[in-house]
Amino acid sequence: MNETFISVDIEASGPVPGEFSMLSVGACLVYEPTETFERVLKPITMNFDPEALAVTGFDLDQLTRSGQTPEECMRAFADWLQAIVPSGSKPVFVGLNAAFDWSFINYYFIKFLGVNPFGFAPLDIKAMYMGLFGCAWKDTKSSLMSNALNAELQGNHNALIDAVFQAELFRLVHKKSTIQKRD
Repeated sequence: MNETFISVDIEASGPVPGEFSMLSVGACLVYEPTETFERVLKPITMNFDPEALAVTGFDLDQLTRSGQTPEECMRAFADWLQAIVPSGSKPVFVGLNAAFDWSFINYYFIKFLGVNPFGFAPLDIKAMYMGLFGCAWKDTKSSLMSNALNAELQGNHNALIDAVFQAELFRLVHKKSTIQKRD
């Protein structure tokens, strides 16, 4: 089966899905990053971690009025995946600290649609990088990776911009691993 790599980033009001809300989601095809998906969501709870909320720049009251319902968002995301992923290919969730972002995506897909199109195994760029370069976990910060890989983009805690940045990091790590494998 072919695989289609999808870079996904989320912004949330805290560290745990269900207790806190996913506030935005951004995604792009890793190898065609102009093919994008982006939504801002209504919170499912008004719980928040002040630091997490400050990083997002969102206001929960405003999102309650202007955000898309989680059901609508996840249906639109599933529809986008179905339209963008070729027949016979499996979407692979790619993230930077994938466990965090995937936990929210998985929770929301299961809670609101009953199924997660990505399945249960996200691909983590930080772990790939650590394995390839033999570095310490502390050396897998996006800023350090970006410098070491000569990335052109930067993240800024906007889910779509971060997803596109992550896609670049994945491509650079993957290219480097392919070159090393040939040598």
